[in-house]
Amino acid sequence: MSASEKLRNIGPKSSAWLRQVGLRSRDEIAGVGAVGAFMRVKRAGFKPSLNLLYALEGALLDCHWQEVPESRRVELVTAAESAIALLPLPRGRPAAGPVTTTMMEIEPHDEHDLSLSDDASGATHD
Repeated sequence: MSASEKLRNIGPKSSAWLRQVGLRSRDEIAGVGAVGAFMRVKRAGFKPSLNLLYALEGALLDCHWQEVPESRRVELVTAAESAIALLPLPRGRPAAGPVTTTMMEIEPHDEHDLSLSDDASGATHD
């Protein structure tokens, strides 16, 4: 936000994030919506909480973020979660999946061999 345009609920840190992702006015935020603005911040690598999402919606509605109706908050969170699910995984992080356990046959090994991997990366190989 420019120094001349201060939006309700948007503090200095959030304002800086929004400027850095190219959202410099209320009209620009309104153009992408609260979820779109939130996702731009998230995709840029910042770590916004849901409070930013509610603050953006409150700014667009010109009300305090705590006055955003609960039903609307649920809609916002659902839309944000759907958009987050479409983001590519950060490099080096495995996809989250169901946690399962299986019984494995343990082969005898040298009692001095305490290595869990074949290389320095920690990856195990079959």
